[in-house]
Amino acid sequence: QLTFTRPVGSSHFPLKSLLFPGAMIAYGFTSLGNDGLKRLNQEFKEDTWTEHPHKLIHADNYLMFTPALFVYGLTATGMKGKNNFRDRTMTLLLSNILLNTTVFTLKKLSHQVRPDGSNYYSFPSGHTAVAFASAEFLHQEYKDVSPWLGVSGYAMASTCGYLRMYNNKHWFSDVVTGAGIGIVSSKVAYWLYPKIKKKLFSDKPSG
Repeated sequence: QLTFTRPVGSSHFPLKSLLFPGAMIAYGFTSLGNDGLKRLNQEFKEDTWTEHPHKLIHADNYLMFTPALFVYGLTATGMKGKNNFRDRTMTLLLSNILLNTTVFTLKKLSHQVRPDGSNYYSFPSGHTAVAFASAEFLHQEYKDVSPWLGVSGYAMASTCGYLRMYNNKHWFSDVVTGAGIGIVSSKVAYWLYPKIKKKLFSDKPSG
């Protein structure tokens, strides 16, 4: 019996799908020099921390990876996704290379202090970027099986982003920007990987 593996991406750059996450990133950059958005950041800090001090919740350190782990867990149960193990893993790796390069470059260049004053690597939120890249990864792999799987991934990613503010580690604009970067990184990876795949695996079985 012949099996068909759908390609991981399209030859056309997904420009329209980048408009919303692009707007999120633009919001973050605007907040760096906009007094109104800086006040909004302070208001979120007051609501989540200053007026209600509390113990830290470290679930954000795990939630950022959970949507991606769901993909492999679902595969283990026999639920086939969009791509085979190799292609999805390479796409996930590529998205993380893209987002980490972007996040760490921006952290160094922006030099924004964290809400807790611990260092100057606040903008953007790396945890949130990884979480939303993972959520988009889950969405891409299983959107044709059930849209609710993608919704659950984005719910976990949103919780991770909220916890970054709840733990007083990031401003609201850091989280919004990180989410945008994560989504864009994953979408670009799904577009870019097929081109890389042709170079690396053109004569090899996909397995």
